[in-house]
Amino acid sequence: MNTQIEGREVVINKKQEDVFNHLSVPANFKDIMPEDVKSFEAGEDWFLFELKGVPAVKMKVAELNAPNSIVLKSASDKLSFELVGNLEANGDQTKARLNFRGDFNPMLKMMVTKPLTNFLGKLSDQLEKL
Repeated sequence: MNTQIEGREVVINKKQEDVFNHLSVPANFKDIMPEDVKSFEAGEDWFLFELKGVPAVKMKVAELNAPNSIVLKSASDKLSFELVGNLEANGDQTKARLNFRGDFNPMLKMMVTKPLTNFLGKLSDQLEKL
């Protein structure tokens, strides 16, 4: 079952190209992770993070569409999902929105929708501070 969660739009006080360049480096996602992240690791095209009470999640860069969007996909075959960051120029600022798309069964969807919505909210709050 297709699950889509749309994050809120935030305004970042940096140019679109600068935001895109920063977020196209997986290690820089540490800058927008919520404070309750237990661990964070990154490689050339991936990062892995762990939240309290949640198994570690490994994401890999799937698409870089400069300077408009970045698509990250789950590195696991067990769960198929992606996080899409859309960026829009707004003068010297950038409008950004994170969207989550996943393919979950109805039971899993029920269990993960609220925590994922909260997580997207926290990521958006941190993104706004970049």
